[in-house]
Amino acid sequence: MALAILLAAGSVAIAAAQTSASQTAAPAFEVASIRPHQPPLQTIMGFEASGPRLKLEGYTLRGLIMEAYGLRNYQVSIPAEDNTFFDVAAKAEGEGSPTRAEFRQMLQSLLAERFHLKFHYEPKEMPVYALVVGKGGTKFKESSPDTISKGLFMGVNGRNQVITAPRETMDSLANDIWGSFVDRPVVDRTDLHGMYNIRLEATPAFRLANPQPEDISIFTAVQEQLGLKLEPTKADVQVLVVDHAEKPLEN
Repeated sequence: MALAILLAAGSVAIAAAQTSASQTAAPAFEVASIRPHQPPLQTIMGFEASGPRLKLEGYTLRGLIMEAYGLRNYQVSIPAEDNTFFDVAAKAEGEGSPTRAEFRQMLQSLLAERFHLKFHYEPKEMPVYALVVGKGGTKFKESSPDTISKGLFMGVNGRNQVITAPRETMDSLANDIWGSFVDRPVVDRTDLHGMYNIRLEATPAFRLANPQPEDISIFTAVQEQLGLKLEPTKADVQVLVVDHAEKPLEN
């Protein structure tokens, strides 16, 4: 039976039962401009926020949707995709500093207004890895109640990438593994619901094309370092499907 993935980024949107960007009751930017990116293309998906101002550089429509709705590349389907790159310069009302989540809500409104974006969600079966507990049990400890979360640290050790997180959920770990080490979504099936002290070191997938003796595959790393396992399987992933979008007028 296929597993059902409801990724954290998409679950809010699905729960809201949105069928088009225009239905999103989200706050809007006070002013915003969208222009085609002028060559040469030196920056792709550059994100810069300072106080109430937001600057996005080198974003396709797909990239803008991914940013606005907190989705991964595989969660967006555009039937007739146009790879035009855009730059967005926008300012929120007031002089405060909106969070990235708040900027995303404003970007949703901008997509509806300027691109006339309409979409729906539908499940799509695709290959995934299920993150499960290995036969010998876990090799990491639960975070102590007085642990102060310092966020996620991404480091480098030679050819390897190192993830260090003093307070990490298994769902976040699954997303971190997908983003750094494997080419398909990772879904948490550990049934572990606490916060954990995690350190994971493995060789990124792109380096394994030219393997070296000291390389550590992510499959070996999660098993030997964490007592977990990545099992290939299939799952229904909720995908945002674009029904309609127009090129915005320059402004």
